[in-house]
Amino acid sequence: MRLLTSLLAISFTCSASAYAPLERLSDGSSSSLILQSLSENKVQLNTNTQGYFPPASTLKLVTALAAKLELGDNFHYTTSIAQSGRDAIIQFTGDPTLQRDDLKKLLNQYAEKQSNTIQGNLYLDNSAFTGYQRAVGWPWDILGVCYSAPSTAITLDSNCVQASIYTQDNGKTRVYIPVHYPVVVSTIAETVTKSGQKATQCELELLTTPDNHYQLSGCLVERKKPLPLKFAIQNPELYTQEVTKSLLKESGLIVKGNVIIGAKPLSEQTKVVASHQSQKLPVLLDTMLKKSDNLIADNLTKTLGSEFYVQPGSFNNGTEAIKQILLTKAGIDLSQAHLADGSGLSRNNRMTSQSMAEVLRYIWQNDANLQLIKAMPTSGVDGTLRYRQSMRKAPIKENIIAKSGSVYGSYNMAGYGLDKSGKPNSLFVQFVRDYFPNKQDQDKPVEAPIVTFEKAFYRDVIEFSQNK
Repeated sequence: MRLLTSLLAISFTCSASAYAPLERLSDGSSSSLILQSLSENKVQLNTNTQGYFPPASTLKLVTALAAKLELGDNFHYTTSIAQSGRDAIIQFTGDPTLQRDDLKKLLNQYAEKQSNTIQGNLYLDNSAFTGYQRAVGWPWDILGVCYSAPSTAITLDSNCVQASIYTQDNGKTRVYIPVHYPVVVSTIAETVTKSGQKATQCELELLTTPDNHYQLSGCLVERKKPLPLKFAIQNPELYTQEVTKSLLKESGLIVKGNVIIGAKPLSEQTKVVASHQSQKLPVLLDTMLKKSDNLIADNLTKTLGSEFYVQPGSFNNGTEAIKQILLTKAGIDLSQAHLADGSGLSRNNRMTSQSMAEVLRYIWQNDANLQLIKAMPTSGVDGTLRYRQSMRKAPIKENIIAKSGSVYGSYNMAGYGLDKSGKPNSLFVQFVRDYFPNKQDQDKPVEAPIVTFEKAFYRDVIEFSQNK
């Protein structure tokens, strides 16, 4: 390993064909790798840095930087309830952390401070965002699961509901969903043996409808314990409308008119009666980066569009705002990058590893003010890197701080190698695309080629960081 590192150090740029660990990847895959010193003008590895790759969730580093620069640490989301003539208005602003209990407290406070009767209508104002709730390039087949929950001004319970499915001895299945969720889930999925599943290649499938109905079909291998499920709420406005009606009954607050989704058409003087604030931006970003929370990233993206352009936020103005903010405030030019969202979920996103390296270097250079590095996961310790196969053991465990990212065929990592005192001493970018290894027999566990490659690459990152 030391010999390899020494040989690489001879040249400023190492070609992709010369870096041995890349041979571990499956045939047909493409990659771009960067490994640079932070303290010296030294590049250890620099391959295909101008090629465009799907950044996947490493894009959240870009979104986080833009949010820090534009919104600041004191930013928080505010959801308020106001009195307007005979009506009341709940103003939603896209708080990705707003929960049912928060909404209930707002209604209770209105009943206590204002009146237990709303003579007119209760408006659920969703005007903070506009445009698509799902970005261009989000695959249709994952829209039913929570990591692709829609990005909406009216967001409640993370736009996600939890359920479970049970196999049964009669060959059928049954589902359970808590009664307080105003959604309908049914199943026609069959219970099969493991050999039966292998013979038919049958899988559990999910169909959804815009009225928050879900149907499971296909098959599920027999199991003793229920399989936990998380469904993305397909229509967050309808969901919140139904939850609000239920909470009104619980709070004893009477609405003589209707609970209406949308802004009040005729403006009257309004008086804010009560409000709820989210945690401040640093807490939101810590969750977003450590847990790779797509909803926080995409709602922040739309919020950036709203703040920067002073209009309702959207994926279009949000991603353009990110580019403009990084250009004007950090000197990072992403004009040639194609950004469809802020989470990295869209398969249409494209950027170069060189651009990502510029983002990483700026974050490190300004860490005293930004405090973003501590919000990123540490290898084998926390967040999405805690159980990553390539990072569970020494010397990789605890010696890398980075953000991972994966979409169909892409496996990425962007972050820092730590020195012996635990401080960032190098930056690295790993973009791998078109990775489609041969299918392995699940009964004979074999280490995946991407894991073998990552172990070798991360060892080189650490050796470069701690021995240069």
